[in-house]
Amino acid sequence: MDDLEEITASVESKKITNLIREVVDRVRVTNTEKEVLKLSVGDPTFAGNLPVHQVMKEAVKEVVDSDNFNGYGPAHGLLCARQAIAKHHATLEAPLTENDVIITCGCAGAVDSCLTVLGNPGQNILVPVPNTPLNYIAAKARGVNIRLYQLLPDRQWEADVDQMDQLIDKDTVAIVVVNPSNPCGSVYSKQHLLDILAVAEKHFLPIIADEIYNDLVFKGQHSYPIATLSKNVPILSCGGIGKKYLVPGWRVGWILIHDRHDRFKKEVVPSLIKVTRKSLGITTLVQAALPKILDTVPKSYYENTMSLVEANANIAYGELSVVGGLTPVMPSGALYMMVGVKLSKFPHINTTVEFMEKLMSEESVFILPGECCQYPGFIRLALLLPNNKMREACGRIRAFCDRHQT
Repeated sequence: MDDLEEITASVESKKITNLIREVVDRVRVTNTEKEVLKLSVGDPTFAGNLPVHQVMKEAVKEVVDSDNFNGYGPAHGLLCARQAIAKHHATLEAPLTENDVIITCGCAGAVDSCLTVLGNPGQNILVPVPNTPLNYIAAKARGVNIRLYQLLPDRQWEADVDQMDQLIDKDTVAIVVVNPSNPCGSVYSKQHLLDILAVAEKHFLPIIADEIYNDLVFKGQHSYPIATLSKNVPILSCGGIGKKYLVPGWRVGWILIHDRHDRFKKEVVPSLIKVTRKSLGITTLVQAALPKILDTVPKSYYENTMSLVEANANIAYGELSVVGGLTPVMPSGALYMMVGVKLSKFPHINTTVEFMEKLMSEESVFILPGECCQYPGFIRLALLLPNNKMREACGRIRAFCDRHQT
């Protein structure tokens, strides 16, 4: 048996790389004297300070007790769930019916489905950088090329629209727009979204809008779903309940189809539905609970979450702005802050991956290195800890920097 050939994996599967998971999963606690303070992953459940709303628990329990949703549902989603999502997101500028909604395994599944349907090997899509790996894993695995357009830290992470325009060629099939932004925490103005739409309209391109953080903005800010501003550009808007309702493990996402001039009607919509049939759809239990969740959970629920996040952003910005070698960029929403690291100030640290590893080893503070977002020289902080723990984490970062910088 020793001479049997090893069984090989497919070329496509070997191209799949989630940089965030690879970094997070390999980190080990070595300093047991200090509590680990996690600023690494945007999971609002880990610290226990952001409980699930009671209405959501009751809604799922009622569905389970009904015994009506234990079988297969339509692969693209239960009718009652699609109706509830359409009702919740429809506006005068961007109307929706249940036929414009496809339910997916989280927002990641929504983005994956869109990229699967729109891109062929050899073609390309435009993706922002910094970015979350989910926006290019699926495309890269299928041989679709990624062209990165820059987000500009000195302009509150607005997209470089001129560069976006220049990157487009005859093989470009879509533009990915993430707003509010993971990892940057930026919230685009109405005018900036109109500028992006103008580029897409000029080149007759659809937009894949990752809008999982829509409504998760700081006081005085407003997030515009890009479809509400689009008259000619077709939009596939990806969202879900994971972040807004603090249940990422429930894995309910969706695609909202905002067609313009019937450009999605003939091929894209039927193909999106076909893609869902690969897995026969997601859990019917949470889908069936969606009408009650979307209709009953009050706006104050996620506003309270954002009050905590905004307070943490102010703490981090105030604490880290005075640290030599660090340049935090104040966010306006989502759950994150990007912080520039001037590595020349830290002679024994060569990359932000090393910065993360040493910080974890010495201070038990877990941050995400910019390499995970294809943006070396920055780190990302998730702003989800209790405020006192956030202040403690920033104090440890300051102490670490003081020890290591010139």
